[in-house]
Amino acid sequence: MNKTILWLALLVTVVLAVMAARQDARRDTLVGAVTHVRDGNTIEVGEVAIRLNGIAAPALDAPGGRAAQKFLDQLVFGNTVTCDLSSVRSYDRRIGTCFLDGKDIAEAIIAAGLARDCARYSGGRYAAFHTAASMQIPLPAYCAPR
Repeated sequence: MNKTILWLALLVTVVLAVMAARQDARRDTLVGAVTHVRDGNTIEVGEVAIRLNGIAAPALDAPGGRAAQKFLDQLVFGNTVTCDLSSVRSYDRRIGTCFLDGKDIAEAIIAAGLARDCARYSGGRYAAFHTAASMQIPLPAYCAPR
């Protein structure tokens, strides 16, 4: 019986190690110049569209949407960013956290009052960067806790 328990424990350990390795393999780091800014929460690095994880910016046709896009465009367009990408996709976009000169660009757009923390996906990572203006932005339904 003890051998059975030991073999079972070994098997579980191996399975968990393989699963962890696969999860790590699904994460990618992309470094490159921003070639397009779609809106306040989506950029393109080369041909890769990236949805910034954990933020909610207004849609382009909503109040503040064009301002969010313009801010992000002025901040990152043509600059080299480093994006930590997950294996998750949202439509044609990868989900990721992107950095310009080591600074999280999602923090910058929220601190500028043009986006909000979407705690459902960020875990509250950006809540400290809210301003009075960012708190006025309606929180989309997809940000509601499950």
